[in-house]
Amino acid sequence: MEHWSIEVEKESFKFSAAHFLIFPDGSAERLHGHNYRVFLEVRAELSQFGLVIDFQRIKPVVRKLLRTLHEHLLLPGEHRELRIIEHEQDDSIEVLYRERRYIIPRAEVVVLPINNTSSENLAAWIGRQLLGLLKDEFPEVEVSELRLAVEETSGQRGVYNYSAE
Repeated sequence: MEHWSIEVEKESFKFSAAHFLIFPDGSAERLHGHNYRVFLEVRAELSQFGLVIDFQRIKPVVRKLLRTLHEHLLLPGEHRELRIIEHEQDDSIEVLYRERRYIIPRAEVVVLPINNTSSENLAAWIGRQLLGLLKDEFPEVEVSELRLAVEETSGQRGVYNYSAE
């Protein structure tokens, strides 16, 4: 069986963000940041023009999605112990985890529907968002597989794989 895909690895597929991981024993990393890089592969049938998806058209879709995370503190909105309190009077977010307390301007925070801000969870969130955007932007393309990796440091990537089958 034959199949086709495109792989996209661009210098512009990056975002800088702060986070901290919470480990199974309850300990947590210190708040820190990464210059994340994103890599993707999209598998679909070839169009009548011999393309899976036009590279020139998919790149801005990915970059726009990554800009929503760039220069923000990423928080896991589904962690069972982490508490996130929005303060409307000063438009801030209060983050409570055990003995830690952070107060951050609301505009600088992205609360994600994940249980930890691991590169694996970030890859899954970005991948799922991208699948939705691809359906909207390219309704003629039926994605059969998507592989999306988020690299937090050189050589360390969390990977999300989607298959329609």
